[in-house]
Amino acid sequence: MGEKALLIAENDPEAREVFVENNPKNGFWIQWVNRGEEALRWLDQRPFDMVITEEELEDFSGLQLLGQVKQRFPETPVIVMTARGSIPQAIEAIKQGALDYVVKPLSGVWLEERIGQVDHQRTGSFGEPESPLGKGPVSRPIVTQNRKMLDLLELCRKVAASKATVLVQGESGTGKELFARYLHERSPRNKEAFVAVNCASLPDGLLESELFGHEKGAFTGAIQKKLGKFELAQRGTLLLDEISEMNTQLQAKLLRVLQENELDRIGGRHPVPLDIRVIATTNRNLEQGVEKGNFRADLYYRLNVIPLRIPPLRERPEDIELLVAYFVRKLAKLYNREVVRVADQALNWIKHREWRGNVRELENLLERTVLISSGPTIEMKDFCLEDSEPPATEVRIDGSSTFSLREVEKDLIFKALDKTEGNRTQAANILGISVRTLRNKLQEYKQGAGAWAEEGLVPIHPPTMV
Repeated sequence: MGEKALLIAENDPEAREVFVENNPKNGFWIQWVNRGEEALRWLDQRPFDMVITEEELEDFSGLQLLGQVKQRFPETPVIVMTARGSIPQAIEAIKQGALDYVVKPLSGVWLEERIGQVDHQRTGSFGEPESPLGKGPVSRPIVTQNRKMLDLLELCRKVAASKATVLVQGESGTGKELFARYLHERSPRNKEAFVAVNCASLPDGLLESELFGHEKGAFTGAIQKKLGKFELAQRGTLLLDEISEMNTQLQAKLLRVLQENELDRIGGRHPVPLDIRVIATTNRNLEQGVEKGNFRADLYYRLNVIPLRIPPLRERPEDIELLVAYFVRKLAKLYNREVVRVADQALNWIKHREWRGNVRELENLLERTVLISSGPTIEMKDFCLEDSEPPATEVRIDGSSTFSLREVEKDLIFKALDKTEGNRTQAANILGISVRTLRNKLQEYKQGAGAWAEEGLVPIHPPTMV
């Protein structure tokens, strides 16, 4: 295919250094430009495998260059970089055909992954890279810019080609199965089956038959031979979900299968050789399970060859806006809705929720709001099934006291006003809201202060207004 080429429209010398540092690993020929017109001239002269553009160039915006490239060279993937990302800009970039919309500073891990896949990314969309081993788009993307998550993805890429067992631990809704599929789809086994079994969904007797299979007549009701999940995953990947719910007797049989790479069907006479990759997931702490005697230590060590601990959403707040943009776009397309953005007030509310259900809870909530929203913008009222006000969500500060979201919002507004010495325009810019919204909020607080004064009370945060 010849030398791969990247066209990068970028004004920032520091950002260029990230590309230069990571390029030796991938061996690309890079053409740098500062202007959109110059980028288009280069595209007229020769094909490029990918275009990466800053959001603000000397003559074009990144979105304008994106539109020109997609109009004239529709098969060329384009990534838009920005120093200050926003949901509306991200959605607009994706609507115009951007492969990705990323916030600087760029991570070397992200960069290596993205430009390392240019041969496979002639089509696609935000957060949906194709598998570098040629099985097409990832079934469900992992959307993140969190450092810990990126490190986990890097580890997955390093071990994907091996047969080593992987133990994925994390709270419910963090995306444990997504990581399992990510490993499978980037492994040499990606053309074979990915088989998942929930160890908590079946009684112990049925689970043994489900996993290992049985011969005809092995027990009452076994009217024919049945292949278990292990055999169905032959040459592919087997996911053992909620492995902590498996009883200790079955754990012993599983340990033998993992050690010997063969199994015995229930009622079988001869062992069946296996060639599979096993991934186990759990939302419990297996180390504590071992200490309490609920989980075999030898099996734990056998499964925990490659440990992955997925951080909860509350520990990756920088991903919330990315996830909101991704889910809104995905769900609007799924339900044929015209929703394109989330109002600032609603987005701030989302960012301050605790999200005990993690990414799954966020997706479910957005699915409901996309369905019931009445316009292109999701408003605060869309998060309530009734016409009542949204609940006063409590936010934990520094692991101690809790405050309602309204109190936190009010505190942030007054701090912004203090920082700008009462300048409402600057304060609104800092808060990411309109001056009109800020003025309305201050009016609410002023009315509240009057009510407190009538009762002989003093507001906790008296407003400083100009």
